[in-house]
Amino acid sequence: MTDSWKITLQAPKQAVQSALVAHEEQETWDQDFVLAGFETDPAQPDNWLLEAYFPRKPSTEDRKTIAGLFGTSSPPMEVSRLDDVDWVVESQKDVEPIRAGRFYVHTPEFPSCSDAGIRSLRIPASQAFGTGHHDTTAGCLEMLTAMKRQGVSAREIADIGTGTGLLAFAAMELWPYAQAIASDIDAVCAHVVEFNAAENAVATGAGPGRLTIAVADGMDNALLQHRAPYDLLIANILARPLIDLAPDFAASVAPGGHVLLAGLLETQEAAVRAAYRRVGCRLAARLVKGDWSILWLRRRNTR
Repeated sequence: MTDSWKITLQAPKQAVQSALVAHEEQETWDQDFVLAGFETDPAQPDNWLLEAYFPRKPSTEDRKTIAGLFGTSSPPMEVSRLDDVDWVVESQKDVEPIRAGRFYVHTPEFPSCSDAGIRSLRIPASQAFGTGHHDTTAGCLEMLTAMKRQGVSAREIADIGTGTGLLAFAAMELWPYAQAIASDIDAVCAHVVEFNAAENAVATGAGPGRLTIAVADGMDNALLQHRAPYDLLIANILARPLIDLAPDFAASVAPGGHVLLAGLLETQEAAVRAAYRRVGCRLAARLVKGDWSILWLRRRNTR
C-alpha cells in the first residue's frame, strides 16, 4: 500500500498563481512532489486552492518549503493522508466530454460525437496529463484547428511533452500525410500513447500518416534530432522549460515553420514570448483560455 499525503492551502487566485510560478522557478524541486492550483467555485473566481501531493508524510521541512512559495505570508495549511487510490485516474473519471475546434474529446464512459466534420478522440483516465479537459490542452486543439483553417501545411510534426498523445493525434487528423513524433520525459507516457493510438485508430511507426513514440528530455533524443527540421512543433508543458528550450525548439523548426506553445499562465506570457523573439520566432496568434495563454509562433525565414 502506498503512503500518499496532501497539503492544501486556500488563498486568493493571484497568490496561488504566484506560488505556482515560484515553484516552477526552483531548479532543485523534488520531482516526487506534485503541485496543482485551481479555482474552487466558479461563483467565487478569486478563491483558489493549492494542493501539493507527497509519496510520504510531509516533514516539517516539506511544510516550510510549501509555505515558502507564498513568501512571508503563507495561508494556513491542512495536511491529510490519502486513501490508496490513483488520484490522477480518479480525478479524470466521468468527466464531461469537451468540444474544441474540430475535436470532441471524451472518456470511454461517453459515446463518440456523430456530427459531420468532428473527430472524436477517446482518451481514458490514465497516469499521463492531457485528457483535453485542461484549458491549455483544449486551447491547443482550438489553435491547431485555426492553423489548419489559415492554410498552415505540415509534413513533419513533433509533439514534445505529449502526455496522452492527444495533441499529436489531433495534428495527424488535420495533416493526415504528415510524419509525426510524440515524446515525453516520463517513460510511462510511451505506453499510454501507444494504447491511446490503438484506441483511436492512429497508425504508429515511421512514415507519412504514422506516429513514432519516443522518451526524451526536451529535444535530447537522436530520433527527434534526425527528424528535424519540423514544420510544426507543439509543446504543452510549463513556462520555465518552454523558456529554457527556446533555442533547441527554434533550431529544430524549419525556416517559416510553426511552434505551438502552451502550459503558461497569462502572467508568464511576456517572458516566454521574449525568449522566443531572441531565437527568431514571432507571434502569429494567441488565445487565452481561463488563466492560460496558448501561443502560435512562426520562425523567421532567415536568422
